[in-house]
Amino acid sequence: MIKDKVVIITGASSGIGEATAKLLASKGAKVVLGARRATKLKQIADAIKAEGGEAVWQELDVTKPAENDAIVKLAKDTFGGVDAIFLNAGLMPSSPVSALKTDEWNQMVDVNIKGVLNGVASVMPTFTEQKSGYVLAVSSVAGLKNYPGASVYGGTKWFVRNFMEVLRMEAAMEGSNIRTSTLYPAAISTELLDTITDQQTATGMQGLYDAMAITPDRIADVVAFALDLPEDTTVSEFTVGPARQPW
Repeated sequence: MIKDKVVIITGASSGIGEATAKLLASKGAKVVLGARRATKLKQIADAIKAEGGEAVWQELDVTKPAENDAIVKLAKDTFGGVDAIFLNAGLMPSSPVSALKTDEWNQMVDVNIKGVLNGVASVMPTFTEQKSGYVLAVSSVAGLKNYPGASVYGGTKWFVRNFMEVLRMEAAMEGSNIRTSTLYPAAISTELLDTITDQQTATGMQGLYDAMAITPDRIADVVAFALDLPEDTTVSEFTVGPARQPW
């Protein structure tokens, strides 16, 4: 049952995060939205409330542990607890290694890896204490296969794959009843391409996405499916993309 579940969503100001927030709220979830763009978050939360849903928001930089802790506190103070967290924030400034865009490498490590770690660390005490909880995280098909231009991006997404799978196994061994799902999206129409500064990579990716990409609500549907599963069941991995894309 999704109804009345309290779900924290990072990267909630656009794309997959926005679509998921609106869908879950329409199904009766109480959504807690975090991202860096306050204006966008307010617009989304207001739209959800106008439709009769429940939503709160707070500015969130996932690279800062204290801000992750603060949004968990917001969820508890507003709705009385936390049932799930959807770790969706991410960056994809892909480029060849030889371009040496080291600042972008570090940004991806900070957001795509440390952001996931910070999010899990912020909810783990609550989930462990209540002996229930659901961690969902966005990896990528680049976390399953190797793609030229995606060396560092793919590396961060392979990390998410490994981390989430070990988290699932440890939770089962420890009896904490924490469930996990890792999502591996292929070409989805989001703002992700906007972060690519390498022109050749950007042109190639834009062409691929223009020809094949599907909308973020397709991923939101998968998140809703996962959250609606019985408490004794885990589907640990979802690979999702356009039927016409040979990823």
